[in-house]
Amino acid sequence: MNVTVEVVGEGTAEYDLPDDATYADLIREAGYHPQEASALVDGSPVPGDRVVDAEEVRLLRLIKGGSTGGSPANDSPADGGA
Repeated sequence: MNVTVEVVGEGTAEYDLPDDATYADLIREAGYHPQEASALVDGSPVPGDRVVDAEEVRLLRLIKGGSTGGSPANDSPADGGA
């Protein structure tokens, strides 16, 4: 089965999956772990163990990046007030 996958905010790709592939399999094929992305069909999440039955799927990453700067806990006053 050919499936078009849009990873929200990242782009679109096509995958050729076996007929018994699940949405968790599709997430893995797209390069993510099922715990870090959800599959959406017609705007609604679908269970990872459900067999893929849609030709267009959106993947929504649940965990993405973080701060690239230092944490506020590591900042110190410029003039050392203590």
